[in-house]
Amino acid sequence: MKASGLPICLLSAVFYLFWTPSAGLKTLHLGSCVITTNLQAMRNGFSEIRDSVQAKDEIIDIRILRKTESLQDTKPADQCCLLRHVLRLYLDRVFKNYQTPDHHILRKTSSLANSFLTIKKDLRLCLTPQAAVVKALGELDILLQWMEELA
Repeated sequence: MKASGLPICLLSAVFYLFWTPSAGLKTLHLGSCVITTNLQAMRNGFSEIRDSVQAKDEIIDIRILRKTESLQDTKPADQCCLLRHVLRLYLDRVFKNYQTPDHHILRKTSSLANSFLTIKKDLRLCLTPQAAVVKALGELDILLQWMEELA
């Protein structure tokens, strides 16, 4: 009798494993890069901590990201590279340096960081390292001009 319930348990476990994770998966087309991620899980995780984190933001006259329209203006060929750099900023600077005594918020930010890391690993490099170096050096005049205009 005990063995007869085993196939139903296995079938239920397989169904759960294959159906649940893919329920919120979205495929993003970023120029030549295509990645699949669970944006809904990330949005849900962030919504749990958004009010608490935003309440601590005392710099209300400056925005790092204006609106999604500014990101939508990115050419399809550059979207993969842009996302890779933004993810690197969040992983290397934001998530690593965020501090709070609230363990719930730490768990949620850690989960978001892990999601970002997974996406970043799925993105292929937008430029080869040597091509990126040559490109950056070739466009140094733009950076220098911008710096001179600030003076």
